[in-house]
Amino acid sequence: MTAIRFVAMPTTDAERLWNGGRDAYDRLPETIVSDGPGHPCRHCLQNIDAGQALLVFAYRPFPELQPYAETGPVFLHRQPCARYAAEEIMPPMLTTSRDFIVRGYSENDRIVYGTGAVTEIGDIPAYCKELLGRSDIAYVHVRSARNNCFQCRIDKVKAPALAETGA
Repeated sequence: MTAIRFVAMPTTDAERLWNGGRDAYDRLPETIVSDGPGHPCRHCLQNIDAGQALLVFAYRPFPELQPYAETGPVFLHRQPCARYAAEEIMPPMLTTSRDFIVRGYSENDRIVYGTGAVTEIGDIPAYCKELLGRSDIAYVHVRSARNNCFQCRIDKVKAPALAETGA
């Protein structure tokens, strides 16, 4: 069976925004104050608590512009936070909704049609393992089932190379 890992926004992307950089639409992020659950940080994959400042900005989790490079609003703690590291465990922010859209993408960053499905949170790991077991799927996105906002990426865990043995 395919092993998976949950992957947060790269720290380089978050640092650029924390340091005054511009978003995917070449705009400065907006700063607002969280009023409670519903503001998941894409870097630490935790919810941003009520009263904490956060950035709202357009994010495109793809390496280049192309027709399938979806861009949408996401949140980030205003103050730097540690990147999510428990890669094999369901991120805390994914436990705040009953379901999410799970969708496969090819090596060339295109949607693999027929893979997108509204998936209950308890079924996300199994569905991702199924998708990532296919040769035509390179990675998976988890997106909001209500607003289609990017939540995180899920990758295959590469099997360690077997050490060669001498005969």
